Order: sequence, then structure tokens, then C-alpha cells
Amino acid sequence: MSKGVVKFFNETKGFGFIIDEESKKEYFVHVSGLVDKVKEHDEVEFNIEEGRKGLNAVDVKLA
Repeated sequence: MSKGVVKFFNETKGFGFIIDEESKKEYFVHVSGLVDKVKEHDEVEFNIEEGRKGLNAVDVKLA
């Protein structure tokens, strides 16, 4: 699992972005990919999966 920080998450629209701790890459996260409820600046663990528009963070849970 990768570790990162939630850069932004819009609960109303159900999506956001996570910045990977090591690579500093930004990954899209959809509410369907969450295990735990997240908010901005939360430290999280996640897996990366190929989505329709590139790589997405999935199985996202609080670290």
C-alpha cells in the first residue's frame, strides 16, 4: 500500500485528490474508493488502480 495525504476532498461531489508521500504524484479518489471517511490533510494508505481517466486511489483508509 502507498501512503499519502488528502490534498482536497469534496464530500458533496464525492471526489478528491491524494498526494503520494514518496513520488509526490497526485491521484484522483472517488467516494466509491474509500474505506474510511476522509477530509483535507488526513494521512491515508491506499492502493492504485487504473481507472477510465488514468490512475485512481482505491481502498483508501486512514493511516
